[in-house]
Amino acid sequence: MTLNLLDICIVAFYLGGVTLFGLRFRGAHKNLKNYYLADNAIPWWAIALSIVAAETSTLTVIGAPGLAFDGNFGFLQLVFGYLIGRIVVSLIFLPHYFRGNLMTAYQLMERRFGSHLRTLTAGIFLLTRAAAEGVRVFAVAIVVRVALGSLLSSMSDFHRDLAAIAIVTLLTLIYTYEGGMKAAIWTDVLQQTVYVAGTLVGLFTILHLVPGGWSGVTSISGPAGKFHLFDLSLNLTTKYTLWSGILGGTFITMASHGTDQLIVQRLLSARSQVQAKVALISSGLAILFQFSLFLLIGAMLYAYYTLQPPASAFTRSDTVFPTFIVGHMPHGISGLLIAAILAAAMSNLSAALNSLTSTSIVDFYARFRPDSSDAQRLKLSRAGMVVWALILFALALLARNGGRVIEVGLSITSVAYGGLLGVFLLGVLTQRTHQRGAIVGMICGLALNLFLWFFTQVSFTWYVVLGSLTTFVVGYTASLILAPATTD
Repeated sequence: MTLNLLDICIVAFYLGGVTLFGLRFRGAHKNLKNYYLADNAIPWWAIALSIVAAETSTLTVIGAPGLAFDGNFGFLQLVFGYLIGRIVVSLIFLPHYFRGNLMTAYQLMERRFGSHLRTLTAGIFLLTRAAAEGVRVFAVAIVVRVALGSLLSSMSDFHRDLAAIAIVTLLTLIYTYEGGMKAAIWTDVLQQTVYVAGTLVGLFTILHLVPGGWSGVTSISGPAGKFHLFDLSLNLTTKYTLWSGILGGTFITMASHGTDQLIVQRLLSARSQVQAKVALISSGLAILFQFSLFLLIGAMLYAYYTLQPPASAFTRSDTVFPTFIVGHMPHGISGLLIAAILAAAMSNLSAALNSLTSTSIVDFYARFRPDSSDAQRLKLSRAGMVVWALILFALALLARNGGRVIEVGLSITSVAYGGLLGVFLLGVLTQRTHQRGAIVGMICGLALNLFLWFFTQVSFTWYVVLGSLTTFVVGYTASLILAPATTD
């Protein structure tokens, strides 16, 4: 089966509608703060929903059900760590970000250590965020390939993926280019509402289709271990255990929400530090609900396909949920759900374009061209957004041969997060660490994580823990041994 004309019209209406909605926020941006931080006029609840939307890409919507379909609820152990990590960020990092007129996370590094570390941390963010976003944008192609497979049968897989990625990238670029952070956040609020509502519709539809409803699901998925949550084993090669979840999830979130411009930019858009803290912590509760919902759908799909096996086995679990939507949902509802999944993609892509461009302009161009005017910087910001959209488009095509998208995306960011989090912790928790020592520590932390990724079976959930601790210990020790550079 495939989407029919009604479904396609719903998807097209949504894509056009959200683009027009985002364009409502275009206007004469006076300066970079207005363009990138929305003049600090966004309420906490909108920032909370925007944070959730920004970190929930298409790979989450299609990948999380696949994790439960293949395995169980073990991924939720990582989400418990996500909650703890948000509390730590609100206590340790946010006071430093709101102490001064900062626009990016990496300005803090210059204020504490010096310009070289700011350049290094900002550069690593640009490289790893772009690579991870390429994987996330590619997830759009997975959905479109399943949804429009028979309609696009005359096209090769490559050209089908090319068209899907190009359409979503272009539409997201249009409103992000024009409206800046204000457009990004308010469209995030809309799209968060759409894809959560659409996913809830999907859940109740599956319940209706499984004989016996909830009791039928539990009688099949329960004995198969799909609802199993806790794994108490202490094994570094097992992805999801209680220990890797609590420690790994906490450290991953400390890095992603405390050092990554994609989230920090949203927190800096809040009206006050208190509102930023409320937004951050409340977003954690929303993430817990959201992942529970996605994993529950995966367990329910396992029950459904056990009773009604597909014509051919799934080659990758990422396609299970989209396949069900297209093949078994009533027409109209299936179009709504595909639109909901694309909503997640547009939210995440908009956040990436904003954060990559703001870091490029504020942390590089404005520093090396201090005499440039705000008008010049704004003009270049828009041009930079187009350039980053083209880069992410190209990286998404390169990501076509990757593994399960949700774990590939998390692995890429986790490798860099260890070094980034380590130097940020050195900056806010120590006084004796200097720039030269911090750089030595960061290099060691990154080297360790690259080694773990390429040459061991250690799970990505441990990368940030091990990388940040290595960076912290080596950086502090090196600062005691080495003399500070004259530019520190």
